[in-house]
Amino acid sequence: MKDIYDYIDAHADEFIADLQTFVQQPSISAQDIGLRECATLIRDMMHRDGLPAEFHELEEGPPVVYCEVPSKSDKTLLCYSHYDVQPPEPIEAWTHGGPWSGAVVDGVLYGRGATDNKSGVLAFNKAAKAFLAVRGEMPVGLKIMIEGEEEIGSLNLGPWAKKNAKMLEADGMHCLDGSLEIGVEVPDVSLGLKSVLFVELIARGPRTDVHSLNAPLVPNPVWDLVHALATIMDREKNMLIPNWGEGIYVPNDEDMGYLADKAARIDFGMLKDEMGVDEFALGRDGVDALKARTYEPTANIQGITGGYTGKGTKTIVPSEARVRMDFRLIPNISPSKAIVKLRDHLKAQGFDNIEVVGEARTEDPYKISAREDISVSIIAAAHEVYGEPPIVNGVSAEGAILKHVWIPCVLTGFANPGCNLHAPDENIHVDKYIQGIKYAAAIMEHFGRS
Repeated sequence: MKDIYDYIDAHADEFIADLQTFVQQPSISAQDIGLRECATLIRDMMHRDGLPAEFHELEEGPPVVYCEVPSKSDKTLLCYSHYDVQPPEPIEAWTHGGPWSGAVVDGVLYGRGATDNKSGVLAFNKAAKAFLAVRGEMPVGLKIMIEGEEEIGSLNLGPWAKKNAKMLEADGMHCLDGSLEIGVEVPDVSLGLKSVLFVELIARGPRTDVHSLNAPLVPNPVWDLVHALATIMDREKNMLIPNWGEGIYVPNDEDMGYLADKAARIDFGMLKDEMGVDEFALGRDGVDALKARTYEPTANIQGITGGYTGKGTKTIVPSEARVRMDFRLIPNISPSKAIVKLRDHLKAQGFDNIEVVGEARTEDPYKISAREDISVSIIAAAHEVYGEPPIVNGVSAEGAILKHVWIPCVLTGFANPGCNLHAPDENIHVDKYIQGIKYAAAIMEHFGRS
C-alpha cells in the first residue's frame, strides 16, 4: 500500500482544499437549505476525480449521488455516506468564522459537516482516486452512494432503495462517520446499527389559551405531557411501555469480550470531560456503562414547547404543548411495531388528547458477526493504518437501505476525539482526515482480497 499512501500524502493539500470547499456549502436537511447545490458540488468534484457520479432523483427530497467503479476482484463494496448536515444553531457559539468557514487553524479544519459526514464522503472518493491514479484500477468493485437526508432519518431513501435493490447489491457495506476512540485514538468498528424512531407528541387542551384563573376547570396540555412522559421511562431509564423490548438482542460472550476490551483501553475520565459530566447517569462506569450505551433502548426528549416563555409572565393555560423525542431501537426491535406500541400505551394510560406524529420509515436495526468478511477486512485495515487493533463495538447509529437489500454493514470513523459533531465548532484535524483517506483505501484493499 506504500504507493497509495505516498500518493495520498503528495496530494494532501488538494484534498484538504476540497474538504474546505465542501464544508463551505451549507446543506441542512432539517431546514431544506442548500441540498441540491451541495449534491451538485460533490458530483462535479467526483467527476474531476475520475469517478462517474450521477444523480438519482427521489420521489421527494434531494438527489442521491451514485457511482460505480468496476474491478477484477470478485468482491463489491458499497460505500455509504451523506452530504447533509445538522442545523448549525446556536450560530453565536461558533468561532473561526462561523459554521460555513472551512477555516484551517493550527491544523484543525472548522465547519459544520467537517466530521459528520463530509470528510467521510471525501475519504471514499480520494481513496478511489488514488488507486485509479497510481494503479489504474480498483482493488475491489466499488459502489459509492451519497444521500442528502441522513440527519432527518433518510425519509425518502427507502422507496428508492427498494426500486434499485439490484443496483445496490454488494458483498459488504460500510460508512465512514464519527471519531476515533477517546484516550486510545484508534477507530471504533461497529458491527451493527441501531434504528432511530423520531416522533412528536402533541397535547391539546382548551380550543384557545384561557386565563389561568380557570386552571381548575380545563385540561393543561403541558401537565398532560409531563405525566405522559413519566409513563414512558422511569428515573432509572427503564422503558415502561409494555413489551417494548420484545425480541431484543441479548449480547453474547463475544460481545461482552469486546466490551471488556474497550473498557480496559479507553479513558473514561476523558469521555466524561467530553460529555461535560462528572459521572455517568445512575453511577454507571466501566463495562456496565458501555453495555448500557451499546445495548440499551433509549427514549430521549429532544425538546419541549408550550405556553408562554417570553419576558415577564402571562397567566394562561396554554391550548397546546409539544415534545419531540427520538427512540434508539436495539436489534431486533421493529420501528413499525414500536410506534404502534407507543400509541397504544398512551391511549391505555388515558391520554386521548395526545397525538403521536411520526412514521416508522426508518430501517430496522441489525447486528452482524466479527467474522463477516467486511468485519475482518475493516478490523485488519484499522490495525494496519493505526498501528494497533481497533475498538470493536456491538451496535452504533441508525442504518440505511438495509431493509430493502441485505448487505453486511459496518460503521467506523476516523475523526479526532473532541470533533464536536452535531455541536458548535465541529472540526477535524487535517492529519486525521488524511489518515482517514488511507484507512478508506486500506479497507478497499483488504476487502478486495478477502
